[in-house]
Amino acid sequence: MKREAQHEWFANAQYGMMAHWGLYSSLAGEYKNRRVQNYAEWIQSYMPIPNAEYEQLAKTFNPIYFNADEWIKLAKDAGMKYFVFTSKHHDGFAMFHSKVDAFNIVDATPFGRDVVAELGEACYKYGVKFGLYYSQELDWHHEHGGGYDQFEPCSGVSWDNSWDYPNRDKKDFSICFEEKIKPQVTEILTNYGDICLIWFDVPHTISPAQSLELNQLVKKYQPQCLINSRIGNGAYDYVSLGDNEYPTERPQNQEDIDPNSLGGFKVSPFNLYETAGTLNSSWGFKYFDQNWITPAEIAERRARLNGMGVNYLLNVGPDGLGRIPSFSKEALLGAVDLFSK
Repeated sequence: MKREAQHEWFANAQYGMMAHWGLYSSLAGEYKNRRVQNYAEWIQSYMPIPNAEYEQLAKTFNPIYFNADEWIKLAKDAGMKYFVFTSKHHDGFAMFHSKVDAFNIVDATPFGRDVVAELGEACYKYGVKFGLYYSQELDWHHEHGGGYDQFEPCSGVSWDNSWDYPNRDKKDFSICFEEKIKPQVTEILTNYGDICLIWFDVPHTISPAQSLELNQLVKKYQPQCLINSRIGNGAYDYVSLGDNEYPTERPQNQEDIDPNSLGGFKVSPFNLYETAGTLNSSWGFKYFDQNWITPAEIAERRARLNGMGVNYLLNVGPDGLGRIPSFSKEALLGAVDLFSK
């Protein structure tokens, strides 16, 4: 598929599913009798949990109810055209078989299965396009993970791992970038078939040269793969609006730099936009979060976004056993008939 055709596909896709799933899912938003106040996938930073303790979660991570077919069939039945999965979140744990770092689901857990591979195969089976989220800067498992130059509020104690590695003056993101980020991005680009998009996240420390290098890496191995704006420094194909951002009017197709925007540019040179949203108040599974949106709210938001030419990427947070909560399923499927009316 040529790049222009991929742009056309994205503009017409309109609706997709995202899934945040990792070691944090087994904690379900609680650790040592403390509960996170916001995003459960940030629990390592929120508590904060030393890497030596957090690594123990891998030894018991055995999601026996994970079924890639069930996940993707749900997306298909809900009318979604693409699926985006968290191949590596900020905790640095890879949900695929990485030869770069043994801190991954195959080598470090009793489960021992490559869920990225299984989800990719299921997407192919059901005709749903496959995309991958990858945290290209924040990596709390690596001493030189980025975010150490940021002091603004976040969902944890800090953007970087300041509890294991407190001396920020000695941190050098280029070491993490060369040792882990680039090699792992290469792995997901070359080992899992066609990827419709890569969903990068939270660019702060990453330099313009590093963003461009990642962009060129993607285009080298998968020229048709789209890149979201959170790669940083304008090296993108489409704009990821803010978390749960529901604009009242369509963004204009012009270069309008907003230094306070995570993505750098607030508009897309290709006029492609997407809002990623949650079904409750967290991306990762949080057992005590019952703030579910209704099928009617899903249908209304989808109609409003799609009417402005903005895709709606709606997240599910499976639990530590690999199950998508029934509340999520009911809401997604209940919205189908409401949207079609």
